[in-house]
Amino acid sequence: MDKVDSVMETSKEGMRTLWLSLGILGATTVIQAAVVAVSGSVALLGDTIHNAADALTAVPLGIAFMLGRRAANRRYTYGYGRAEDLAGIAIVLTITGSSALAAYEAVDRLLNPRDITHLWAVAAAAVVGFIGNEWVARYRIRTGRKIGSAALVADGLHSRTDGFTSLAVLLGAGGAALGWRAADPIVGLLITIAILMVLRDAAREVYRRLMDSVDPALVDTAEDALHAVDGVRGVGQVRMRWIGHALRAEADIVVDPDLTVVQAHALAVAAEHALIHAVPRLTAATVHTDHTTHGADPHATLAHHAG
Repeated sequence: MDKVDSVMETSKEGMRTLWLSLGILGATTVIQAAVVAVSGSVALLGDTIHNAADALTAVPLGIAFMLGRRAANRRYTYGYGRAEDLAGIAIVLTITGSSALAAYEAVDRLLNPRDITHLWAVAAAAVVGFIGNEWVARYRIRTGRKIGSAALVADGLHSRTDGFTSLAVLLGAGGAALGWRAADPIVGLLITIAILMVLRDAAREVYRRLMDSVDPALVDTAEDALHAVDGVRGVGQVRMRWIGHALRAEADIVVDPDLTVVQAHALAVAAEHALIHAVPRLTAATVHTDHTTHGADPHATLAHHAG
């Protein structure tokens, strides 16, 4: 029950992060849109669109968190935690669209220079955009890593890219104030490259989650915990996977051949408890017991059965 309560609490924390981020980015978008209306800044318009898109990524994540709270059933026997992985894909696609828009706006302004007015307001709006996005990025990344949500981390990285875009607007406004009309599009192209680098990191993290990748250090921790259980003579293959922001594990152990079925089961239960207490965010584990003949090598037995 404690583990179930913990999973529910992480979902609540994720939802709280999403709602707060949506509010901050929504306010930032409104402020920037007002400045776009009076200044005619195309660069700031692109940044405003980025911020609006970033705010809207809270929608698929919010749906995923709500789905993740649903109980498992006979069709979805592991529950709905994988909805977060689908949300991660949506976020990566959103970052891709933002990078394409940033590149388009930068090239368009380079080919078709435009004068902008109210440069002080554009610069101020750019600073507001950067501060808002960077705050949201740190909050989302911190919460995502805390609750084990790759999608929320990817969303935080997306917010950081939009913060970089805001800085491009600021530098472009400064260049325009000095009479260098090409400053904004040139910096915009450089920021597009930075966005693509962040996109690579976000896509890699989501890809690894889809492929059931886990930190090898977690496997080491699990193996050490199993070896420390009194009565475990050997440890075989340990497998883990993320389902939402909770881990599940499967492990093979070798026990003494003289144990009764009841004793072997009790040892498996002890091994399961050791795993759950040792590995962060692990909510369930299935432990398979095997035995050796007297004097046999436990590792050889595990290798034989694995083959």
